[in-house]
Amino acid sequence: MKIKLLAATLLTILLAVTACQDDGPIVECDPCVDDDLIDATYNPQPYELEVPEWFPNPIIPPDNPMTVEGIALGRRLFFDPILSSDSTQSCASCHNPQLSFTDGLKVSTGVLGIEGRRSSMPIVNMAFNNKGFFWDGRSATLEEQALLPIEDHTELNETWENVIEKFRRHKDYPAMFRQAFGIEKKSEISKELAVKAIAQFERTLVSYQSRFDKIVWEQVGWPTDSEQRGRDLFFVEFANNSLDHPGCSHCHGSALFTENNYFNNGIDSVATLSDFADYGLGEVTGNLYDNGKFRAPTLRNIALTAPYMHDGRFNTLGEVLDHYASGGHGVSNEDANIQPFTLTEQQKQDLIAFLNMLTDTSFVNNPDFHSPF
Repeated sequence: MKIKLLAATLLTILLAVTACQDDGPIVECDPCVDDDLIDATYNPQPYELEVPEWFPNPIIPPDNPMTVEGIALGRRLFFDPILSSDSTQSCASCHNPQLSFTDGLKVSTGVLGIEGRRSSMPIVNMAFNNKGFFWDGRSATLEEQALLPIEDHTELNETWENVIEKFRRHKDYPAMFRQAFGIEKKSEISKELAVKAIAQFERTLVSYQSRFDKIVWEQVGWPTDSEQRGRDLFFVEFANNSLDHPGCSHCHGSALFTENNYFNNGIDSVATLSDFADYGLGEVTGNLYDNGKFRAPTLRNIALTAPYMHDGRFNTLGEVLDHYASGGHGVSNEDANIQPFTLTEQQKQDLIAFLNMLTDTSFVNNPDFHSPF
């Protein structure tokens, strides 16, 4: 009798256990954890961009105010190879701080080993540009510009969908996105927020402490005789209105040493405006007269950004000056200021001495502009 009772009891227990297994485990939580929620505090600190009085006002979009947290996130994203398909390249791969955010190559090469069409542009004083980004101006804002390299096969060759998923799984990025933008869930991380952060960091890259700035704007020190002669050649329009001088400031004027306008600067000889190998601005506007025009980059830190032109065809500043002295090729949409002029060897060296005055070592060595890793 006892054996039968024991067997019945064991059968009851077994059936109960089996029934529990069929229904699945019962999990009690108090409180239950939502894996999508981000455990971080949102308390952004406003960031005031430091701009010298001789510069124009920076352009800060109302929907992307600069904050300490946004800049910190953008800086990290800029230097993180997580943005590329094989985690080998970052934005900084083509924009090295020591080279004034260029890469020293004729044209840049992406993760697939494919060469791009154009040279890497310096990322300097971008906060003051309202005339488009890239050599051809195809992006109106820094935020729009930052969207494109990720999915370009000649650059980072990734998809934004994959990048965002990597952000959401990352141990640090969800908290950093919340701290910068106030989102509450990992699922709210987006490419739009990522490029806002990158653009915030890029707007901090302000260069204004060159030897030229110290002497001319801060009235500290004096130029050498060679630097002064080069400065005169660069800026001064002669009283007799002679065209026999460089006149560099026509395209590289203002305290920024560029007004970010687009020019055909006479580097290509073509039979018609349809024969340019690279249409430049014309590729964006569809205007035949814009073919062969490219944005005039800043000359600040120009000594650090060789090779030169949109395709890196000139290796030295001397070669650049020789080109301009030759006067271009007479193509119908060449800028009117592309005219031949006399350039002695001494004048060339004087101009190069002046251009070297525009090197800002405090900018390229600023630890806030270098990798946080």
